[in-house]
Amino acid sequence: MEIKEINNKDVWENFLLQCAEKTFLQSWNWGEFNKLSGSKIWRFGAYSQENLVGVALVFKITARRGTFLFIPHGPVVADSFDAKDKKEILELILLQLKDIAKEEKALGRSPTGEPNFIRVAPIFTDSPENEDIFSDLGFRQAPIHMHPETTWELDITLPEEEILMNMRKTTRYLIRQAEKNPDVEIITSDKIEDLKLFWPVYMQTAKRHHFVVFSEKYLEREFNSFSKDKELLMFLGKYKGEVVSAAIFVFWQDMCFYHHSGSLTKFNKIPVSYLLQWQAIKEAKNRGCKTYNFWGIAPGVETELDAQKSKHPWAGLSLFKMGFGGYKKDYVKTQDFIISKKYWINYIIEKIRRHSRGL
Repeated sequence: MEIKEINNKDVWENFLLQCAEKTFLQSWNWGEFNKLSGSKIWRFGAYSQENLVGVALVFKITARRGTFLFIPHGPVVADSFDAKDKKEILELILLQLKDIAKEEKALGRSPTGEPNFIRVAPIFTDSPENEDIFSDLGFRQAPIHMHPETTWELDITLPEEEILMNMRKTTRYLIRQAEKNPDVEIITSDKIEDLKLFWPVYMQTAKRHHFVVFSEKYLEREFNSFSKDKELLMFLGKYKGEVVSAAIFVFWQDMCFYHHSGSLTKFNKIPVSYLLQWQAIKEAKNRGCKTYNFWGIAPGVETELDAQKSKHPWAGLSLFKMGFGGYKKDYVKTQDFIISKKYWINYIIEKIRRHSRGL
């Protein structure tokens, strides 16, 4: 088995189309987005007898707390491969990234530009066998996650009425109420200038839930990267003409991802967000998507009752997502491979950050 760099979009996307365990964070356009954001990226493929059997999008993150090489929700490996195969692929990628770290150091950049560690947010299902892959290779669990390690997903290959019947009774009722309300309207937009309608709702939600927002430039770059292939759509929920709920969705391959969102507190008794989700689910079905990914939910939450009892900052949002029906999926926790002792500066900062956010 060997590792080669991939520069052909069709080769990359066609391989991913055959894989079940994946998210848009390994898509070609997520790589393009990170390039627009100023990150240095690499796209690696694992080949066995000239057959592509795994891919890993890698980019370099330079921050004040530390610099590292990062694989978001990857590597993605052929469905037929077992833990032994995954370990071999990851080991080869790790060797490649160690070489890159040495090359970056040799370029004579400032100390902040020198990678101090390698971080992987795995797309491997959480199991003892998959956890052993990382511990055997010398990884340690990261102090904080970068992307969801627990997601909530919905099978949308079923007929619409069946999807509705599988929802929590309250969720289904609120959708119906919103559909009947003449003051509620859901519109969609693929125009970047309409981000100005999304931003105020997003900002108010961030203040309410105490999370750090992505910048307007960040959202614009993501919009530009995915909208050119018609893979991104913004939903705006209006009540009496005012935007009170908003969300950005990524439609990639056979999946839809609920990525960014917000809502206004003063209208929380008007079920606009419920209808917005239902319209997005129907849009995903019309596009031929098989899975609707609600993105992250609070860890340790198995049922709606768990979400109601949880003190996690995502508990309320988790309950909202779970009300639409579906199932939980857990991935192996984010892993770090230490290159330099400077890693521990980043470790301490992230530990403090995690505690302050109640995560």
